[in-house]
Amino acid sequence: MAILETRNVSLNFGGIRALSDVSLSVEAGGLYAIIGPNGAGKTSLLNCISGFYRADSGSILFEGRDITRFRPDEVSKLGIARTFQNVELFANMNVIDNMLLGRHHHYRIGFFRNAFLGYLAEEETAHRRKIEEVMDFLEMQQWRKHLVASLPFGVQKRVELGRALAQEPKILLLDEPVAGMNAEETEDIARFILDIHEELRTTIVMIEHDMDVVMDISQGISVLDFGVKIAEGTPLEVQKNPEVQRAYLGENYELMMRGEGTG
Repeated sequence: MAILETRNVSLNFGGIRALSDVSLSVEAGGLYAIIGPNGAGKTSLLNCISGFYRADSGSILFEGRDITRFRPDEVSKLGIARTFQNVELFANMNVIDNMLLGRHHHYRIGFFRNAFLGYLAEEETAHRRKIEEVMDFLEMQQWRKHLVASLPFGVQKRVELGRALAQEPKILLLDEPVAGMNAEETEDIARFILDIHEELRTTIVMIEHDMDVVMDISQGISVLDFGVKIAEGTPLEVQKNPEVQRAYLGENYELMMRGEGTG
């Protein structure tokens, strides 16, 4: 059963067509990737799903419910969490406090009241316990009291992943989770994504340019090019698709098909 669907979603910025009739379906429990060249509309689609952009036409359904016109906070309350292409954290707050912000929809008597009462509040204690569980899961205990601004970029990306995970989402939207990372950091994040999917049984939709990561861990892939979905299928099917090869290789692909080479 599909947990998330987009039906003929289109989005324009003035005269620029960012998305054109994009339809996709994500099965509950799946690990799904959306790929495409720069400017293909991938982040725009994620922004429509999460409520940061409002589609000009088409519809977005989550668990069968139309969320096309929902605000970001309303989308989040339903169980959709996300990370961003560029790290969106509070740099002058420590790791624990940044991650506690991911619990704000779970507070019953108010985040700020709990923050003021601190450990005296039973609810605050429960939320902090959950944060500790997430930090253990993502192997972040050594940075728990560090200011985010003092952390390496790869660790900041992990904190952002942890904040999204702290929401206890039904579906996790990841926008380029390994962008800007070295090989070791990339391997760590790919492992955590698999752990989230397999151990926590969280549905995941990710945008990623690292094709090694995409092909290694995703179960299904949709390919966008200039805002149009040009392919969909398993990693192997997508990898062999001529339209996908043309989108990524451009003129070089045409030369290869004619046997002319590129040298």
